[in-house]
Amino acid sequence: MSKKFLAVLLGVLMTLALTACGGGGDKPADKPAEQPAASSDKKDTGLLGKADAEKHLKVGTTTAPDGHYVLGLVEMQKKLEELSGGKMTLDIYPNSALGGESDMMDAVSNGTQDMVLSSTGPIPSFSNATKKWSTLDLPYLFKDREQAYKVLDGKIGQDLLEGFNGTGIKAIGFWENGFRELTNNKKEIKTPADLAGMKIRTMENAVHMATYTQLGSIPTAMAWGEIFSALQQGTVDGQENPLAIILTAKVYEVQKYLSMIDLFYSPCVLMINEDTYNALSDDQKKWFNEAAEYGKQQERKISQEIDSRARAEMEKQGVTFTDVNKDEWVQAVMPVYDNDSIGIDKDLLNQIRTETSN
Repeated sequence: MSKKFLAVLLGVLMTLALTACGGGGDKPADKPAEQPAASSDKKDTGLLGKADAEKHLKVGTTTAPDGHYVLGLVEMQKKLEELSGGKMTLDIYPNSALGGESDMMDAVSNGTQDMVLSSTGPIPSFSNATKKWSTLDLPYLFKDREQAYKVLDGKIGQDLLEGFNGTGIKAIGFWENGFRELTNNKKEIKTPADLAGMKIRTMENAVHMATYTQLGSIPTAMAWGEIFSALQQGTVDGQENPLAIILTAKVYEVQKYLSMIDLFYSPCVLMINEDTYNALSDDQKKWFNEAAEYGKQQERKISQEIDSRARAEMEKQGVTFTDVNKDEWVQAVMPVYDNDSIGIDKDLLNQIRTETSN
């Protein structure tokens, strides 16, 4: 074999090795992707921000990398890097990589995790200061998104966020989970009577559980990370979630019936450790607050966009959609409003009713 041939062969092998190690292609190996990868079962992958940023904030969520929570956080991540000139960023951990929502709230409170984007499910049981949050979980509290935004972005919402002060958590703002629909793999659900005796997974939330009990089902509180296997194994018959989560988490693979009941409007809340936030400089707080507001607005748009295409996409997968008579469902759950055992704050409820009637 000639020396010239060996030299060429060695050069080719070195090029292949560099490419395999990430040195080839259009994107540098240490530059994070601007958009998250498609949803997968891998739970330890973070969507890391700018590698050389001076300040990294670690934020966790339970939802899929291509879901509305994470896509909204990516928008916040990019805006934070832009505003700070690359000095600040978010490292985003989806798919319950950092634990369930209750676990992450505890971790943020005690300072072992910087941030979490969580549904309101675990908030009422977090502390005495947040008990009144149960009121937000009442069925059919808001008739549409516009009503919800008006309340949550106004004084009522701000007062609720400030209720976290002193708990170790600073609540930044209300992002969107969405209107919660019902899925199951047994039969088409048209009326509340069709739910009798069915085991339905709910969030770990007293109001949601009381509502499904009122509807005649057997509610089973379960962390989101456990639900897919529970549905596969038949531990529960069905579950309830917004369309954006049902689609991006591929719940439709194990649930073939979906009833459009819009039972609860479910917000989610961006939270950061109080000491972490207070330690930021004035400039850093300004960048962070502006990026968080931008991320919220973008996440709401993303949520609506996913909702708008979810039905058609899932129908292609063989899911049967049922449009229900909502008046019948509203009447069936009204007794929940008079249930004194689930922590409803009547004053807050009256404030919300006044605000949404104007």
